[in-house]
Amino acid sequence: MKAFLGVARAPFLLLPFTLVAAGAAAGAYEGAFRWSRTVLALVGLVALHAAVNTLNEVSDMRRGIDLHTRRTPFSGGSGTLPSGRLAPRAALVFGLAAAALGLAVGLVLLGAIGWPLVPFLALGAVSVLAYSDLFARMGLGELFAGLGLGLLPVAGTALVQDGRLGAAAVTAGLPAFFMTFNLLLLNEFPDEEADRAGGRRNLVLILGRRRAAVVYSVMGLLVPVSLVLGWLAGWLPAIALAAAVPSLLLVRPLRWAFARPDEPVPIPALASNVVWNLATNSLLAAAFVIAVRRG
Repeated sequence: MKAFLGVARAPFLLLPFTLVAAGAAAGAYEGAFRWSRTVLALVGLVALHAAVNTLNEVSDMRRGIDLHTRRTPFSGGSGTLPSGRLAPRAALVFGLAAAALGLAVGLVLLGAIGWPLVPFLALGAVSVLAYSDLFARMGLGELFAGLGLGLLPVAGTALVQDGRLGAAAVTAGLPAFFMTFNLLLLNEFPDEEADRAGGRRNLVLILGRRRAAVVYSVMGLLVPVSLVLGWLAGWLPAIALAAAVPSLLLVRPLRWAFARPDEPVPIPALASNVVWNLATNSLLAAAFVIAVRRG
């Protein structure tokens, strides 16, 4: 069990909980909430996240990337397959089974909601199955990470409540998109050489470290900006501005990005990047709940 949790990158599976919470709370803010569909969305998203993590580890092992990474608690793979604690074939079966579970949940929700859910399911399936061997080699990995584990889950969870998708849910999904984009991007810096040798083409390799660090900085700053603009447009309640507070955690990674992107990313900066993501989604969910209770 520990080996399977390793390739699934279990600590990172906290992210789906915060995404589903934000989406369900946004749905409630717009007048629709169902526990059963929220739980189904959570099960499906956790399964899909575990699937993409596992299939990515299998791909990186096959191409030799994980044999040369310098692992940190946040990057470089889990080390499960290189250590021999789990056979790549067993990991592949596990990853495909997790993807099948996610698809099954999606089909159940499709039966309840209908055609509006089809684009979400299609993009989600493509993001899971094509990430490692296609998008991560075309310079599109960060984009599809932001969609598949950011905007789509938040908006999709709101959608499955009653089949309607409002402006609040889409607006709540934008910070999630920027943050998951950055979650992957910053974690790619420590793996630069291994990724290059393994044939990947991510933004660090395409743009170089300094320009990729600028992209990271811009995407990070867009999180509080998108929250403020969403409030000014009337799509978010005023209390949702509290979700901008965790952006203060960007001080460490931005300091590195502006001053010394050619040097290794400090571990505290990688940690701040993760906590920023989880805390922002969680506070946004809480803000919607408070706004609903206030009426």
